[in-house]
Amino acid sequence: MDLKGTVAVVTGGNGGLGQRICHALAAQGCHIAVVYARSKEQAEAVASDLSKHQVSAAPFACDVTQRDQVHRMVDDVVKRFGRLDILINDAAYNKSIPFKDLDNLTYEEWTKIIDINLTGPMLVTKAVAPIMKRQGQGRIVNISSVAGLGPTGSSIAYAVSKAGLIHLTKCMAVALAPEVLVNCVAPGLLEGTRATANLRPEQVEAGRKGALLGKAADKDDCADQVVTMCRTNTMTGQTLVIDSGRTFH
Repeated sequence: MDLKGTVAVVTGGNGGLGQRICHALAAQGCHIAVVYARSKEQAEAVASDLSKHQVSAAPFACDVTQRDQVHRMVDDVVKRFGRLDILINDAAYNKSIPFKDLDNLTYEEWTKIIDINLTGPMLVTKAVAPIMKRQGQGRIVNISSVAGLGPTGSSIAYAVSKAGLIHLTKCMAVALAPEVLVNCVAPGLLEGTRATANLRPEQVEAGRKGALLGKAADKDDCADQVVTMCRTNTMTGQTLVIDSGRTFH
């Protein structure tokens, strides 16, 4: 798909990885809807900075766990830009809860993590899908994690939510074919993101040392692969791991 002149919705677009994705897509000529739940000023700053790519960009407030807010955000994006071609589900939440500390894996924490990381992408995907189908094309990229591939990560709830997102990718690829292609990127440890900020220092160091390349995954690598998944015409239902060789090693 030619990305020039398309419109991309990036949830969590004001975050560390989200900002890189916004810039990578804007560099290809995409107009960008920077979706945020908090930090309005940061989202406004990201949207303003994207203008250097000679594209239009604007911030949109939305709690992705709330259906009414999701539909209002999607309607506002279409009113603002006239179309909607790409969805990047990057909004996420985590909290460091050791796997064996089941007492602190409360119902409230479980629900919050699952709602934001899994239910949210489902709700936004359902909201944009009819628009993409009518337009005859669309691309959806979910941002999962290597924690979704095995029992690792900041908490049981986080690992389960990211595993669910990988499977949601496959299921939505079936549901939305052939017009809409749905793929997923599963990064390993990414430094300089809110997710990493919530990890204990020893978890961050273990993530570095456990990778074959001895370093964290690169945010620009992830953003570049998101762009590739938006450009593709024949890949759908796939998950690409970017983790400096940790998973297979």
